[in-house]
Amino acid sequence: MTNLPSPVAPAQTVNDIGFREFVVLSACLMAMNALSTDPMLPALPDIGRDLAIRVANDRQLIISIYFLGLGIGSLLFGILSDRFGRKPVLGSALALFIVSTIGCAAAQSFPMLLAGRFLAGFFAGASRVIAVGIIRDRFKGDAMAKVMSLILAVFMLIPVMAPSFGQVILWFAPWRWIFWILALQAALILLWMIVRMPETLRPENRLRMDASTIFRTMGAVITHRSAASYMLASGMMMSGLIGFILSVQQIFFDIFHEQTIFPIAFAVMAGSMGIGSLLNSRLVSRFGARRLSQGAVLSMILISFIHVAVIVTGKETIFTFMFFQSATMMAVAFTASNFGAISMEPFAKGAGAASSFQAFLTTAVSSALGSVVGRAFDGTTLPLALGMLMFGSAALLIVLFGERGKLFTRPRHDALRQAEFDTPH
Repeated sequence: MTNLPSPVAPAQTVNDIGFREFVVLSACLMAMNALSTDPMLPALPDIGRDLAIRVANDRQLIISIYFLGLGIGSLLFGILSDRFGRKPVLGSALALFIVSTIGCAAAQSFPMLLAGRFLAGFFAGASRVIAVGIIRDRFKGDAMAKVMSLILAVFMLIPVMAPSFGQVILWFAPWRWIFWILALQAALILLWMIVRMPETLRPENRLRMDASTIFRTMGAVITHRSAASYMLASGMMMSGLIGFILSVQQIFFDIFHEQTIFPIAFAVMAGSMGIGSLLNSRLVSRFGARRLSQGAVLSMILISFIHVAVIVTGKETIFTFMFFQSATMMAVAFTASNFGAISMEPFAKGAGAASSFQAFLTTAVSSALGSVVGRAFDGTTLPLALGMLMFGSAALLIVLFGERGKLFTRPRHDALRQAEFDTPH
């Protein structure tokens, strides 16, 4: 292992991927889920019409069932990667994701489309959890939080542009072409990963693939008070984001009647998460992942409370909605990478299994609660704002439990801020 003075220095060997390329490739792998959801948003009315989806809220299933598959798949692929290595498991899952996406493009009924979406989400679970496992193979603590923030900042370019990308396709081709182009993009990312990404799992960190080892590893994750708490709190914070994704198309189309500006407005709101991730990457080494993320949770609660008051008093407009939603999404950005890094701190060995459980728990919680918010859409923005307020409050209580009532601490400061970029063996 070679320690560098800065986590943004390049790798040392010509056979290893450079740091900048590592960040961009990791961002592309983690962005597979944004590529699989956000471009669909402007196409939901067209899909509903062509596949005879009679209830408008049922169109949300195209998104929510993908997240259901993602949560289940997330539980499996990290464990497999701890046994067989990161690259072979990730490569196989991406290939099956491409096949499932092609199935979505060819679907002739709503049930067929939902089946394809579930399978696509299931196999996409590998790209998320294994990418986090790869990052944990090379970084730890605040250094990992900083790298995760850089990756999320790059990653956020995808959801910022995705609805516009989907809308452009709809100008020239039917909605099925969104899936065809998604399959092509996934194939290019798969090829890039195969050619350039080295195997990062060290031989001594491989786990045997038997039930006792798996249950022992998962038990260590579940019973670790801090790690499990931050995983669950992350799921709470992400619930608001899922609720937003499920509701935002109807909010702009049915409440504000602003279909034409929807892609731009979505880019502005999603862009706030990219700004938040970039700011976090600059600040986390100085202030620590716990201080920044816990402050962000408190900020989200306050922002959401004010937003609810604005809605209840009848003063909600498209501008207030965009302002408050951008602010809450920036708060979510400050928790996403930091909560993930904190929960992964104890797990050098078994990082894939820990990442699997983290992704499963956060996705299961966020997709279930976010779907409740989406299904509660009633022609106003109140269900979303109330959801954000409740999810932020629940996250704060869970973090307080995990930290035994003490906020804004920074344990093992020197060890956790150490910057590493390990050369694979």
